[in-house]
Amino acid sequence: MKKRVIAILLTAALVLGLVACGGKGNDPAVTGGAKTGKAAISGVADKSVPAGTVFDALEGVTAKDGDGKDITGKITVESTPKLTFLNGKATPEAAGNYELVYSVKGDGENVEAYATLTVTKKTGEAEVYREFDFSTREVTNNRGWEARIGESAKATAELKDGAYVIEIKNPGNGDGDVQLAKKNFELKDADYRIKVWAKATKPTYAHIIARDENAEGWSTFGGGFNLVIGEKIAPLVIDFSAKGGSAELLINLGKITPNPDNAGDTTPEDFTVTIDKIELYEIVGEEDKVPVYTADLTKEGSVAASAGDGAEASIKNEDGKAVLTVGKYPTEGGVWSVKADIALPGVTIVKGEKYYYSFKLNAKNGQSGEALVESAEKGWENRANFNGLGAAAGEDVIVEAAFTAEADVNDPVIRLQIGNAPEGAADNIITISDIVFGKLEGDKETKKTTDAFTALGRVSGNGEDATIPWETFNGTDEDNEKGVGTIWMKDGSLFYRIDDGGTVDWHNKLICGFTGNPLNLESDSYYTIEVTAKADKNVSCGVFLNPMGGWDPRIAEGMDITTEFKTFSFSTTETFITDMAFELLFQFGSEATAALGDVTVEFKEVKIIRTKALN
Repeated sequence: MKKRVIAILLTAALVLGLVACGGKGNDPAVTGGAKTGKAAISGVADKSVPAGTVFDALEGVTAKDGDGKDITGKITVESTPKLTFLNGKATPEAAGNYELVYSVKGDGENVEAYATLTVTKKTGEAEVYREFDFSTREVTNNRGWEARIGESAKATAELKDGAYVIEIKNPGNGDGDVQLAKKNFELKDADYRIKVWAKATKPTYAHIIARDENAEGWSTFGGGFNLVIGEKIAPLVIDFSAKGGSAELLINLGKITPNPDNAGDTTPEDFTVTIDKIELYEIVGEEDKVPVYTADLTKEGSVAASAGDGAEASIKNEDGKAVLTVGKYPTEGGVWSVKADIALPGVTIVKGEKYYYSFKLNAKNGQSGEALVESAEKGWENRANFNGLGAAAGEDVIVEAAFTAEADVNDPVIRLQIGNAPEGAADNIITISDIVFGKLEGDKETKKTTDAFTALGRVSGNGEDATIPWETFNGTDEDNEKGVGTIWMKDGSLFYRIDDGGTVDWHNKLICGFTGNPLNLESDSYYTIEVTAKADKNVSCGVFLNPMGGWDPRIAEGMDITTEFKTFSFSTTETFITDMAFELLFQFGSEATAALGDVTVEFKEVKIIRTKALN
């Protein structure tokens, strides 16, 4: 559950990270030299220097009056706490943050620009604190899935590159001639769902069958037939019920011809099937939906809009629907920059109880984002549930969730955070209708097990080596629609392959230091994270160094990875009072990542450099 807390707090993380790293450096006079009056100051930016080091506040800073005349010599600088500047230079002795105000007078106007000076403690020599070992690790645990190749087929199956990879030269004469099988799958009096996340180099077919192992002769609990495996990873799903016993689960990839009259409608030759993970659900009990609140969208205030970071949004009620107009998306910011709050008057949420909601959404230009059940006032600090949303242009979609509340919330709203612009769109019209919120009553329970094929961490929840600190979390791991990926180590590098890019950053996440093996950093030191990486396509991600047990990132930066190896460096600006356990996050999900298709990132080297404070 803690992992999901980390994922759902990502939006707030970006906000906190930008505040921590950006200070007041987003003032118009800083970023673009835009005039506050007739004069303008350019080049002001946040800086960091060690204590006892001369700081030149005017380096790179210029000013012009309304006629374009250089008046740089008229710039004055003041700080809080106070520093003594001489010709724009000062030598701060005390570590901390200093708020700087740059002023210049021109044409009767007083123009100001702002920045933050971070003064770090005096330090000793830098030393490599930890360098990660990316030696090749072979995967030997097939999670009980065994390959069977018939005599008439020519195929191989092996665990490699974080997946089960089946290379089929000739599929044989029947569907079972190329097969993955899991025996002795214990059954209860329950409903079952199997999801096989697969892709192929050529479109092909599969049969997935739950065979009754205890029956005489051939008998099944159910299955799915002629399921299409495409070139983009997607789940192949079957549902069945049982009263007990055991099943042999079969994934048949051999010769399948759904339409004998169409010679081309058959399993191809010379292709590869890649299976990232197989999810197994056991569902017992029953539950009923009991509506608690149904929105009357003829009333003003039933849905409210807000916007920041330069975005513009408004809402009106018409024809029994709430119509949100996004006049402008932010040029910088994130999903939180535009919000639509669906009011839940009279609703109180109790931690541990089950709830559901659903509503219809239509976005003229398409839209992705987050759907949160949280406090209207406290936001992410008092959140009961996290969900994602996505809609293609002009498509009616049902956004829904069934969840167990993670917190008590006395003033809940369903908060849509939709500040990321759809690809190629500058504005949008989003229509919301048919809003229902209620309680789930009954004893229904769902148990999920994931078979994934990597020796590393949480992608499966059953990693083989607990000493390895690297894991991955993807959106579909918690049944969101987007986000599939896997990791492996080979030839001295760590690889993260994103098979399905999510639309929000937590949908594709590589983590160092979470499950049972946190990244421990010592007090009274500064740390620099150095990362050498490349990808087979240009891709960007957010980088966060966050303490375990909450959200207060000490590093919050971006990383633009190209097809050539490049070394990135990110540093903390404060020391820790005590030793602390951290997680290092690389979060890749975005509209741009989703548009890339498959992308593989190679981390050649990741190391942590420590510089111990001397005072």
